[in-house]
Amino acid sequence: MDKRLRYLAALRYFEVAARQQSYSKAANELCVSQAAVSQTIRRLEEELSCKLFVRKGRSMLLTAKGEMLLSHVSTGFEQILSGLNKIQQEPLEGVLKVSAPPSFASRWLLPRLWKFSIEHPGIPIRIITTCESLDVQHGEVDVAIWQGDACSALEGLEQELLLEEAIYPFCSPMLAQSTSFIEPKQLLDCWLIHFDNSEIDWSKWFAQADVTMDKQTVQWMEVGTFDMAMSAVVAGHGACLASDSLAGDFIERGLLVKPFDLPLSPGIRFHLFTLRDSARKQRINAFTTWLKHEIKQK
Repeated sequence: MDKRLRYLAALRYFEVAARQQSYSKAANELCVSQAAVSQTIRRLEEELSCKLFVRKGRSMLLTAKGEMLLSHVSTGFEQILSGLNKIQQEPLEGVLKVSAPPSFASRWLLPRLWKFSIEHPGIPIRIITTCESLDVQHGEVDVAIWQGDACSALEGLEQELLLEEAIYPFCSPMLAQSTSFIEPKQLLDCWLIHFDNSEIDWSKWFAQADVTMDKQTVQWMEVGTFDMAMSAVVAGHGACLASDSLAGDFIERGLLVKPFDLPLSPGIRFHLFTLRDSARKQRINAFTTWLKHEIKQK
């Protein structure tokens, strides 16, 4: 057997540091000190007689040889994990890590999650809210719900369209009564609440409603999150765009109304990502089966 396989432990440090582009972040993932990561990689570089990383600002970037090594190391570790998962499946009970965009988690998932907990009390769910993609392949999460278009095929990942909904304008009943909406162009005279989301875009909705919108003349209020937009509109401050499921409970409680039943379609999409050969396949299947059932009931 090739004696260079004694580097296997050091190569794990190398792979994590390369993926995180940071020794400190790698240390957090590996549950060791930053000094341990730095020393291990320095010894590996000495053994291999080549430089693997260069520092750029706060980031540790791979050299050309580092890039070459990473491509093979990553593939090798994925093959090892795939083999371990196939022979060493975890039981149904245990923690399941689920990532979702903040709006989907707070407005749709969390209000329903108690139903899953009643069905599966032995599977506590750890929710991670983020708009950034998380690494399903390396165990950062077990189930990733991603907003937007489907990603290009990734090795070992299963992806499917989870939910697609049209987008509508919403405002408070008070604003609807005071404005007496008759034509979509009347919304141009209201404050338009906007947050950074390529799928939920006022210009797209107005275009589909055959209304010309001049971004220089309309009154905008930009907010950081969907929840902030909802709070502003419920308080009577203008109108925002949302889907029926994300705004559903506000409608049921009489806090929001649709001034116009004109959908922007296709609107918002959510995709589901899981690892095909995950060791937690039993609990992943339990959660995703429940998730799809809930979506059908909406």
